Amino acid sequence: QVQLVESGGGLVQPGGSLRLSCVASEYTFNNYDIGWFRQAPEKEREGISCLSRTDGSTYYAASVQGRFTISRDNYKNVVYLQMNNLNYDDAAVYYCATDCGGWALGSRYIGARGQGTRVIVSL
Repeated sequence: QVQLVESGGGLVQPGGSLRLSCVASEYTFNNYDIGWFRQAPEKEREGISCLSRTDGSTYYAASVQGRFTISRDNYKNVVYLQMNNLNYDDAAVYYCATDCGGWALGSRYIGARGQGTRVIVSL
């Protein structure tokens, strides 16, 4: 069964950091590439990062390159998104999702996703 549960969102000041977690079912973790996308009000959905389960290659959108880092813990079935130097444009609901492998080529396809975790950037 494909299952994803996000956590770690919250309120952070500009320049601050947060780490998001995505706990996946073992089936999901072992069979799908998992990445993160975000959705802000009145903005298009943006796929921001993806981690290949086969070769460990990563993808980052230009908007987060150099500030965000995706990683996984193979023992806990968790995919993390470390977010540093956050700014107001990063405020959004963040979702982890499967089938992110095409995002680097411009695909907007999203497979299964979790319920999301909200990130608020404010003084």
